[in-house]
Amino acid sequence: MKEQSLCVGSLDWFYREVTPINDLNNVPVLLLHGLPAQSYTWRGVMDILGDNGFRAIAPDWIGSGFSAKPDKRDFPYTSSAYQEALGALIEALELEKLSLVVQGFLASVALQYALTHPEKIERLIILNTPLSPTVKLPWAMQQWALPFVGDMVTQDPLLVDRTLEGGSGFVISDEDLAVYRQPFLKSSSVGRALLSTTKNLKLSQTMVEIETGLGNWQHPTLIIWGMADPWLSADIPQKLAANHSNIEFVKLEEAKHYPQEHWPKEVGAEIVNFLRRQV
Repeated sequence: MKEQSLCVGSLDWFYREVTPINDLNNVPVLLLHGLPAQSYTWRGVMDILGDNGFRAIAPDWIGSGFSAKPDKRDFPYTSSAYQEALGALIEALELEKLSLVVQGFLASVALQYALTHPEKIERLIILNTPLSPTVKLPWAMQQWALPFVGDMVTQDPLLVDRTLEGGSGFVISDEDLAVYRQPFLKSSSVGRALLSTTKNLKLSQTMVEIETGLGNWQHPTLIIWGMADPWLSADIPQKLAANHSNIEFVKLEEAKHYPQEHWPKEVGAEIVNFLRRQV
């Protein structure tokens, strides 16, 4: 797995990439993380994709991981700003067509991009992502946007431990947590970016757009869901799959909010089977 950086406009993107030994001319797969994670969360899934002939690319969102964390005067951390930046990255990577994999609360931005740029998307894979206007941020994340409180908690590197382990329901190794914590230990800018991102998510408005968009979405779509997610119910994605022939639903009974973190083999296998089946 390669770790690379790419400057797009004024923004420096960090991304991880797996290139298959045998180039089967498959459409590349772009994997986008949620909060407060980074591209490292896709490491296990990416290896499986590479082993099965798929080029896999996972960037750290602007404001996350090892990508740029500009001041909010230079990057407003709004949905539209994220979508514009993502589109510019896709163009810079010369991805004419891609299969998109998303997970988590920041995945709403990626879904909005997909719904407004369907010509770029071959297939869509959704893992434990808010899909309904009734969804609320979990309290662990709501605190990041509170006046005064947010300024303190977003500067605590242990918020990564608490959130990732709280959402996944399983212990994450110290070695892996060290990677997630590193940006928080290097600079206070990642905490400020997380605070700004959380304040600007505007989930209720965004979810209305996504609910409407998915209702008219025609591309092959796979929803992989950790059924023990403490923050998101499976009811909405199950209804989507039941009402739309282009949407499949797969249960991971024991997985929680971050299925890719502890169930990469199962997630990777489902994605590979889905991508191959649709060719």
